[in-house]
Amino acid sequence: LVAEQTIRIASAHGLHARPASIFTQAAAAAGIPVQLAKGGKSVNAASILGVISLGIDHDDEVTVSAEGDNAAQVVDELVVLLSTDFDKE
Repeated sequence: LVAEQTIRIASAHGLHARPASIFTQAAAAAGIPVQLAKGGKSVNAASILGVISLGIDHDDEVTVSAEGDNAAQVVDELVVLLSTDFDKE
C-alpha cells in the first residue's frame, strides 16, 4: 500500500530546525518508510539532515509518501504537521 499527498508548507519560516525535528520524529515513529519530496528531490522523511537539505520554505509545495500497512494514516498525520504553523506557537 502506497499513500501520497502534496501540501504547501504552513510554517512562516519553512521547515527549519524545530518543525523539521517534530516532522522527522513523527516520520521515524511511523515504523514504515516515509519519503518527503520537493522539486524532484526525495529524501527519507525520518532524516533531519535529509529534510533540512531540501531547503523547504513557507508556501513551498512538498509531497509526503509512505509505503506500508498504515500508509494512508501515516501520510494524513504527517500532512497535519506540515499544515501547522509552528512559528505561531
